[in-house]
Amino acid sequence: MRHGEDHFTLITAATAQWHDFEILRNALIDGITLTDHTTEYSTLIVCGPDSRALFTTLGTDADLNAPWLSHQKATVAGMECALARVSFAGELGWEIHAPVAHVAALYKAVTDAGAKPFGMWALNSLRIEKGYRAWKGDLSTDYTLFEGGLDRFVKLDKPQDFTGKAALQAEKQQGSKKRFVTLIVDAGDADAPYMSTIWHNGQIIGETTSGAWGYRVNASIALGMMRSDLAIEGTEVEIEIYGERRRATVQADAPLWDPENERLRA
Repeated sequence: MRHGEDHFTLITAATAQWHDFEILRNALIDGITLTDHTTEYSTLIVCGPDSRALFTTLGTDADLNAPWLSHQKATVAGMECALARVSFAGELGWEIHAPVAHVAALYKAVTDAGAKPFGMWALNSLRIEKGYRAWKGDLSTDYTLFEGGLDRFVKLDKPQDFTGKAALQAEKQQGSKKRFVTLIVDAGDADAPYMSTIWHNGQIIGETTSGAWGYRVNASIALGMMRSDLAIEGTEVEIEIYGERRRATVQADAPLWDPENERLRA
């Protein structure tokens, strides 16, 4: 989040706090400072079709029509915070970033206004339907940015150098060996766990990076990495789930739920 010409906040995965801080700290140049505020702030995810109405009920001076991916300072239920219009659940929603000391009161205000708490298993199901990658699973140092399907975030034509630029240029020229895919799985009694092998014509051609039941699309979903020449919509493969190979089909390179992001932009 950019607050000014030279003031930014970086929000990263909880599992990546020390990893990312170390990488950035080791790359600092003169004139740039880096401070870890993790223990000072916390976040509430408030999302769903009625989330805008809920914020209105709570009382806020925020612009609730500010577009998707925007952020702003605001007062919610009488407490100062930062509102980011993002949602890992793939629905209309906001993240409330506030000092830890205010979070208990904010939580009470949000739930008293009618919000229902949901857990990480629910969030995992929702984000997988959108194809959102999770750090230390779908995204890790085992895979390149291009293999992870993050091409749109890489600007190889920028004049500045950056760590990994030469390697990415070479990969762009030669092609990636693996590619991120979304699969619909005939899973039976269990969804695909992390690092299940993906088979094609009797050969291992990749691995799953996460799996869950998608309740909005009513199907078992797996995200994974597989040989790039087979990472094509309609390719049929098998995923080994607890010793049993189950049929799976590669899907289009788009979210299974709300592919046009209409709900996020509502």
